[in-house]
Amino acid sequence: MATPIPITDKGLLRLMAWLSPSFPVGAYAYSHGAESAVETGRVLNRDQAIDWITFILKHGAGRMDADLFVSAYLAAEEQNTPKYLEIATQADALKGTNELGLESRAQGQAFFDAVSAAWPNDRLYAITQVMKTQNVQPSYATAVALAAAFVDVGLEAALGAYLHAFAANITSAIVRLVPLGQTDGQKIIAALEPVIEQALAETLARDRSDIGSAAFMVDWLSMQHETQYSRLFRS
Repeated sequence: MATPIPITDKGLLRLMAWLSPSFPVGAYAYSHGAESAVETGRVLNRDQAIDWITFILKHGAGRMDADLFVSAYLAAEEQNTPKYLEIATQADALKGTNELGLESRAQGQAFFDAVSAAWPNDRLYAITQVMKTQNVQPSYATAVALAAAFVDVGLEAALGAYLHAFAANITSAIVRLVPLGQTDGQKIIAALEPVIEQALAETLARDRSDIGSAAFMVDWLSMQHETQYSRLFRS
């Protein structure tokens, strides 16, 4: 009989499941404005894709969601439900366009539903019920942060995995839209590794009140996407 391989980080398998492309949050249906970026000729090759996603990680939703993730995780870890609800409300309000809000809310709710069904947790259930009662919309970043905190997945590992999954999903959308080959897609993800590492380090070091974004082109393209004639994605 084979000897089981020990898992040194008990959160590893859970992160791999929760942030896998196969996890049922519908991530494949969202491009985070990349469809309009391709349609208007702003992203047409691998280098432009790297620049585009890097910009989002540094100055757009990647930066803002990372800050919200940390704040939500710490509130959950402290079992401070009012603070968590405040952060979740802020996360939803900070989405720049209707479609980016939909992208976050739909994935956040789907994430809660899937995690609750497969990994039941009393504390997670209690907070999601309070959210429904108070009509607090789930944000994807704060939903993942809450679940990670409640099962003792480390903050650094959880946030790093979330940022990687976020970047990988935009990469997947661009690969399908341009189109690019699968190898180019992996080269994009490889090139983004140091960007994600830097974003992770800066987020953990940043003052929690220093939150915001400056990705106006992404928001503008997301607005354009709402009336784009031919489209594959919901954002």
